[in-house]
Amino acid sequence: MGENREYITRSDEKGSINISEDVICIIAAAAMRDVSGVDGSPNTFSDDIAGLLGKKSASRGVKIRIEEEAVKVDAYIMVRFGYVISDVAREVQNAIINSIEATTGLAVPEVNVHVCGITFDKEK
Repeated sequence: MGENREYITRSDEKGSINISEDVICIIAAAAMRDVSGVDGSPNTFSDDIAGLLGKKSASRGVKIRIEEEAVKVDAYIMVRFGYVISDVAREVQNAIINSIEATTGLAVPEVNVHVCGITFDKEK
């Protein structure tokens, strides 16, 4: 973590505050996991390789872009069967916006939710 990542820096008369992109991704990922109907993020090849190496990413399923003092987010989710996809996606958008803005003070003008699949409960 922290490799090739940017920091958002806010300066004032007392010094500066540096927030890593990784931290913002973790905040967004935690917020989306708390939404009812979200069943994780899709696995990618890089996630599979990282898993084999024993590395887990707490920010899996989230990509961000920083422009000025604003954060734009792309969230990749799997939705549980039986939930209304558009409702779950809207809740994910709201959860991510609220979490990042409350935690960092940065504006989040855009959250793009990518529904990558549906998951089903396994039969017993």
